[in-house]
Amino acid sequence: MTGRAVRMATLFVTAATVALTPAPACAGAVRDSVTESLSQRLFPLLDALARDPAALRALKGSVGIPALLEVRQARRADCGQDPLCRAQALIWTAVEADHIARAAATLPGLPAFDDGRSAQARRELEGVNVVVRTYGLGQVPPYPQIDGAGMIDPQERQARLQAADWLSATPRAQSAQALDPGIDYALALLDVSDRIDAIGFEPLTGGANAAAMARARTIDWRRHRYSALIVTGVGPEVVDMALSPFGKYHLRLAASRFAQGEAPFLIVTGGRAHPRATRFAEAERMRDALIERYGVPADAILIEPYARHTTTNLRNASRLLMAMGAPLDQDALIVCNPGQSAAIESVQFVKRNQDELGYQPGQIGRRLSPTELLFRPSRASARIDPRDPLDP
Repeated sequence: MTGRAVRMATLFVTAATVALTPAPACAGAVRDSVTESLSQRLFPLLDALARDPAALRALKGSVGIPALLEVRQARRADCGQDPLCRAQALIWTAVEADHIARAAATLPGLPAFDDGRSAQARRELEGVNVVVRTYGLGQVPPYPQIDGAGMIDPQERQARLQAADWLSATPRAQSAQALDPGIDYALALLDVSDRIDAIGFEPLTGGANAAAMARARTIDWRRHRYSALIVTGVGPEVVDMALSPFGKYHLRLAASRFAQGEAPFLIVTGGRAHPRATRFAEAERMRDALIERYGVPADAILIEPYARHTTTNLRNASRLLMAMGAPLDQDALIVCNPGQSAAIESVQFVKRNQDELGYQPGQIGRRLSPTELLFRPSRASARIDPRDPLDP
């Protein structure tokens, strides 16, 4: 056995002993700013519930909920200290999620959602499930090179599972731990996997976007043919390469089109997608290149640094257009390579949106050229879907 293996084995013997020791009664609940921000971003309904003691008591006292929570607690206790079993026990069954969703719909004082609290509660609990399955149980997602946990050393996986288990049981102020440990367990899994991308650039109306947002308040939108040019992400595909070959092509296309003066803004969209867990947010690098290489003014560029799929490129660009105050009855123009442009125009892309988002982020219009097509954003894009926890 190697020295590292011995150290890890010692760690887990100690871990098992510590895990059996309850936290002291005087242990206080402290605020964790990172987990708190992640919770608010991914699970807005459950987070609001945790911050409202009266609503939380009402939910826990609703018909059938006490028994449901007892079953979940017993299921986890039956696992002993087996971390995989304990992770599996936190998965919300369809029946459990339905009970919580129906109870949450009746509670006063919680945020409203466009399709109701019940639908949002189901989305958020399924979001918990997606995180636990992907980052805890190692389930391969539909796009493993983008969304998956990747190849992890077994000892590292064990360490992540154990740390997430401990974190979910360690008091955190303003958390949903009093309802169920599963929500904080999912948040901890993202944290210990260094996948907290979803809060890396908040608020999006500030930072690199502040100047463009301020300028948007002065724009006469109707003087322009398009509200914005949307430059979709496409990489990078190469480790340690900030912009992919196709990404550089996208920027040349976008800079040339912007120079024609038909749109007041460029929205560059792309998160930390390729290769998996790259340190580069594509939108940031695209903005830098537009300014440094093409002389585009900083107040004409907005970054959308979260999207990791073409579906969410358009959804998140629509959200930025809404935040800017752009009229939703005015077309934007998507600028990208011919292959991606054709894919966006296809019937298959409509199905992808429905399967992955549950709605269409906007209406795809006609292609003006092999690299340009019209896009009319939809207000439905404002909906938060925590089932995709890295590019909400």
